[in-house]
Amino acid sequence: MELTSAKAVKEIQNRFGFTFKKGLGQNFLTSSEILERIADAAESEGIIEIGPGFGALTQRLAARAEKVAAIEIDERLIDVLGFTLSGLDNVTLIQGDILKIDLPELIRSEFCDMRVSVAANLPYYITTPVIARLLEERLPLENIVVMVQREVADRLCAKPGSKDYGAISVLCGYFSEPEVIAKAPASLFVPPPKVDSAVVRLKMLEEPSVSVSDEGLFFKTVRAAFSQRRKTLLNCLCSFFGIPKDELREIGDEAEIDLSRRGETLSLAEFAALSDGLYNKTK
Repeated sequence: MELTSAKAVKEIQNRFGFTFKKGLGQNFLTSSEILERIADAAESEGIIEIGPGFGALTQRLAARAEKVAAIEIDERLIDVLGFTLSGLDNVTLIQGDILKIDLPELIRSEFCDMRVSVAANLPYYITTPVIARLLEERLPLENIVVMVQREVADRLCAKPGSKDYGAISVLCGYFSEPEVIAKAPASLFVPPPKVDSAVVRLKMLEEPSVSVSDEGLFFKTVRAAFSQRRKTLLNCLCSFFGIPKDELREIGDEAEIDLSRRGETLSLAEFAALSDGLYNKTK
């Protein structure tokens, strides 16, 4: 069943008495072209899909992958998906919250030694927590392909010095090569959201893009730097770590970083040098 027309969506709604829940960010993409691009970008032996909705993307993923595990938080959609995905014996439906599911165990039990990617249509309110979890747990993933609000896509892919550059930009750049692969205006969704969206692919790196002495401290340094965006690195680090400013200046000098700068101006390499300086000072 083709699921990319407003008519098809309406037919399914009528058949199952389904109503959209705004609180779950349920806006279903109706563009075949963009769905194909997402499926192409996520193509892998195994795919974890987060938020399959009515199954329009799931159908395309199943045509490319040996196995798809589709995780849906809304239990009302399990019967809908059972109907729209009938006959696809390589799709496993899992009703649950992506933030609570044991993903390492899911990968072990469902995909064995397969290469695995993630495809997701993420509502705004869980975008950062989900992406952070997928990256920080060091799951054996090839790609993470996510549909997010356009402004979030800008942040995920932002470079140093831009207004969109922040802690999530550093996180993505540390573990992956992020890029926007498609843009999706609100008119392509049912029901249409109030903002436009974009598709981002995070191509996972075999090793982090920079080497650090203490990864936990590296990310604490990044969080500190962006904790008060209008303040200098010196003030942010002093407030966050409680280290006297004269000691911080010494660390900055050794790392060749002027702490009168703001966090959004630092590259990943500079964040690594700064966190290593803090590590050497406090170990």
